[in-house]
Amino acid sequence: MIDSEKFAPGAHLLIDHFGGRFLDEPARLEAALRAAAKAAGATILSGAFHHFGGGNGVTGVLLLAESHISIHTWPERDYAAIDIFMCGDADAERAAEMLASILSPQRIEMGRFQRGHSNHCSQPSM
Repeated sequence: MIDSEKFAPGAHLLIDHFGGRFLDEPARLEAALRAAAKAAGATILSGAFHHFGGGNGVTGVLLLAESHISIHTWPERDYAAIDIFMCGDADAERAAEMLASILSPQRIEMGRFQRGHSNHCSQPSM
């Protein structure tokens, strides 16, 4: 059994970008996520990106040895939802900073959760 007092697999960032660049450009979004993973010191295992076409946005994910980075965009709403979960020595905050630098959102809202702790969020247990 894992001692929950000592178990802390990593930081999980939930990020909202309002405004910004490349919301309907899958190649540029993939390059941005790859740059963020590299800046964080993470190891990229694979990636998958889908362009919905017609200005309807992109969904994409990088699978990392340390977990994942994902993005879902709604260009018609000028919005991107980003999820960064990194374990070990990878730096999730550095990845978030790199994405903000590349995507240039006008406003950012971010929640940070330390995974593996029973009090890491205010939602009731299932």
